[in-house]
Amino acid sequence: MSNDFKRIPYGICNFKQVRSENKYLVDKTMYFEQMELAGHFLFLVRPRRFGKSLFLSTLEAYYDINEKDNFETLFKGLYVADHPTAYHNQYQVLRLDFSLVGSDVDNLENNFNRYCGQVLNSFIESYKKYYSPQFVENVYREPSAAGKFNLINMEAKKRGLKLYLIVDEYDNFTNNVLNIKDHEAYRALTHGTGFYRDVFKLFKPMFDRIIMLGVSPVTLDDLTSGYNIALNITTDPRFNQMLGFSENDVRQMIRYYKEVGAIKPSMTEDSIVDEMKPWYNNYCFTGECFGKEPSMFNSDMVCYYMSNLIGLGRGPKDLVDPNTMTDYGKLKRLIQIDKTEGRRIEIIHKIAEKGFIKANLVTHFPAERIMELDNFVSLLYYYGMLTIGGVVGDRLKLIIPNNNVRLQYYQYLLDEYKSIHAIDSSELYDAYDEAALDGDWQPLLTFICKAYHDTTAVRQLIEGERNLQGFMNAYLTLTKYYLVAPEMEFSHGYCDFFLLPNYTVYPMVAHSYILELKYLKADATEAEADRQWTDAVAQIKTYAADKKLQSMLHGTQLHPIVVQIKGYDLVRMEEVQLN
Repeated sequence: MSNDFKRIPYGICNFKQVRSENKYLVDKTMYFEQMELAGHFLFLVRPRRFGKSLFLSTLEAYYDINEKDNFETLFKGLYVADHPTAYHNQYQVLRLDFSLVGSDVDNLENNFNRYCGQVLNSFIESYKKYYSPQFVENVYREPSAAGKFNLINMEAKKRGLKLYLIVDEYDNFTNNVLNIKDHEAYRALTHGTGFYRDVFKLFKPMFDRIIMLGVSPVTLDDLTSGYNIALNITTDPRFNQMLGFSENDVRQMIRYYKEVGAIKPSMTEDSIVDEMKPWYNNYCFTGECFGKEPSMFNSDMVCYYMSNLIGLGRGPKDLVDPNTMTDYGKLKRLIQIDKTEGRRIEIIHKIAEKGFIKANLVTHFPAERIMELDNFVSLLYYYGMLTIGGVVGDRLKLIIPNNNVRLQYYQYLLDEYKSIHAIDSSELYDAYDEAALDGDWQPLLTFICKAYHDTTAVRQLIEGERNLQGFMNAYLTLTKYYLVAPEMEFSHGYCDFFLLPNYTVYPMVAHSYILELKYLKADATEAEADRQWTDAVAQIKTYAADKKLQSMLHGTQLHPIVVQIKGYDLVRMEEVQLN
């Protein structure tokens, strides 16, 4: 294999670096014209790790007047090279990334003023040939960021210069304040004479075009009383696929690396896509597009997987990028934002246990109304914890998009369960070894059922069939030996759990499992228990015979297990014989 091929730009968000170092790039420049047609002042929300920063860096290079002579070199082979708009390389571009302001919430105003001042000094240095030397010096000497903004605004208008503002992570440090401090500290920033609100007032009259990206609409609503600064294109169907990768994008990437010999011939395009799909795919951002356009992959996660595949010759052992755990921490702080957290915890339980929730998607709301049901659910959608999975009447069916996100819900439940009743993790992992390597499944399921009993006996809020499944999900997903698939369809029915062997990473796994969980109320009769057991045995035999399931075993021995729980207690647990 030659080493002369494009590298994966995992973690790189600088377009000029990607191009100069000849890294692999998924072309998104066909959306530039659509953005120009949509309006001059645009606002877009997408979850983290969907390629926002790289997209904005590409946009910056496209509109920057200083890059005019480099246009053909930078954009060769991309859509806009053959379809340039009239506005390319016509602007002085100011790009602000508010994730760089810092997380010291006690010195935010000083840090914000310092950051903006440094960026504005760099801006005037880059475009100094368009201004007088004296004016450039005046900008350098002006001590406040707001003063620098005003100077540049007046001089650019006087000279007829067009300015383009790009704001990345516009809500980053305000979200930190909301999560770490309280509503009062957040309100001081975004209302009245708060310094952040004051700067935002300068933007619209100063810039000919503005694009702002973030992960939540909350801050913009608080800053501008409902987006009078920009058109919200978050749910505009024209931009549903603008960020993230489509399946076609992913397949083209795989084909390229197979053609240059960077992927083993034994690893097929379909097998690679099939391994990524349950973990990174299934995002939809516009109700109008559901079922009509392909769902989107999280682009950062795809790059994480591909960089492991090319570098190590296999996918990553941990299919979840460890960096996503920072998202989990933010979710926990968001739930616990004030004393009304109980209702939000109920919503998290409901979503984790059912896999979906019906709600109206709220496009803007102030921070003080996050605790309202639809607003909190909508915030989970904006954070990428939910995505559009259907339309039900006048509401959306919002679903957990994939296993990557599902694990974060289960981790939250698991932390809650552990706070009620501690578990011996070493004993649990020993039980997983026995089940995966030796086919001895009883220690594992006995451990989980005992944990369920001990937890629910202390606090009864999780008693019930759906809560039992949520509990089982949380514990089963602690292993990396298996890809746990809840409610998978086999033979026109839905198996409660399929423990699919993660054979590419753990080829030593010799045993796979399907589990049928049956729950009985505490006052159920023995006759009811017998009927339920008989039905469960018939169901699991049907699932085990399914050709799709058989094709996914990869040489492992299948164990069909029925587990029956009554109230808190394990009633019966057996492996069903198929012969």
